[in-house]
Amino acid sequence: MTPLAGIRILDLTNVLAGPFCCHQLVHLGAEVIKVEAAGRGDLARNLGADAELNRRGMGVSFLAQNAGKKSVTVNLKHPEGRALLRRLVQGADVLVENFRPGVMDRLGVGYEVLRADNPRLIYCAISGFGQDGPWRDRPAYDQIVQGASGVMSITGDADSAPLRVGYPLADTIGGLTAAMAISAALNAPERGGQIDVSMLEAVVATMGWVVSNYLIGGVVPGANGNENMTSAPSGTFETADGPINIAANKEEQWQALARHLGRDDLLAAPDFATRELRKANRHRLRAALERSLAAKGAEAWAAELNAIGVPAGAVLSVPQILAAPQVAGRGLLATFAAPDGVGRDITVVRTGVKLDGRAPAVAAPPPMLGADNGEVYGALGLTPTEIARLAAEGAI
Repeated sequence: MTPLAGIRILDLTNVLAGPFCCHQLVHLGAEVIKVEAAGRGDLARNLGADAELNRRGMGVSFLAQNAGKKSVTVNLKHPEGRALLRRLVQGADVLVENFRPGVMDRLGVGYEVLRADNPRLIYCAISGFGQDGPWRDRPAYDQIVQGASGVMSITGDADSAPLRVGYPLADTIGGLTAAMAISAALNAPERGGQIDVSMLEAVVATMGWVVSNYLIGGVVPGANGNENMTSAPSGTFETADGPINIAANKEEQWQALARHLGRDDLLAAPDFATRELRKANRHRLRAALERSLAAKGAEAWAAELNAIGVPAGAVLSVPQILAAPQVAGRGLLATFAAPDGVGRDITVVRTGVKLDGRAPAVAAPPPMLGADNGEVYGALGLTPTEIARLAAEGAI
């Protein structure tokens, strides 16, 4: 099932938020043409854990979210480069960019110019703080946005906060928000218009419970570590071989947990008689439960507790979850045989979606820089000689 089949998207983005947005869209069937800076390409081509791949311009960070896309190069500072982009826009449905606000206007290819070329164009701009406001011109990386959004202030515990989330949360949420907005805009009765995605606002919007506890309940959010402050016992507990998450949020789950552990004494204790009392005395309750949980390992306890209706799961590493049958067997991972410029097979993540029971997939691996110049520019009517001239003159 490819709901975006027939949609052409120009991806002018770099590194993560924008490329991750277009990663979603290409897996949903859109044709995504990655329009990269001539001679340089997406900065992510030079980022990642493998220095040799970085040198080749096929860095792991690039490979992670660019499968299925085509790559062309253009120099937007060159008049013929700008003219080529405008010709591409005429046949596109969507353009996505994540430059700082105002950059595309200064280059002479901002929304108003491109709208004149294609009134039905959906123009999506992803930035750190949005296209207006006092922070509009601030540079923004993921960690800057994590700090500004309040996420870091509530991550960790009293000793470790503020703490950065362990992956690029703001970039990823910004990309998903943009993909959602673009998908909605494509469904509008009359297409065309501007989408302004602020990574800051996208992140704050996902913090609904935390923000509402402050706005409505008057509670200033704090860093609670691995404790779920809405209930107890609910959080992370130590076992014989590692941590386990247990969420006994309902009264019947709490009672089932205590009885399964042979801790009827805790059920009879006045300090744990109600949800509010258990929350108030959560640290003593956790210590008491951990004395019993020390008898077995996390996986064994998880199997037993889930079987009696108490939600539980071992805390896994990334390699462990990727190898787990629940992930390995559902098509989340895609393997490509020795893509050009890489020299070995690579496995990357698709999207967390199933359509009609199947994981959306793309056929092509991540492209080398400018790999599709001939095809894409040829389709505009340029001859190989003209393409070679544009390359020699620095326009592409």
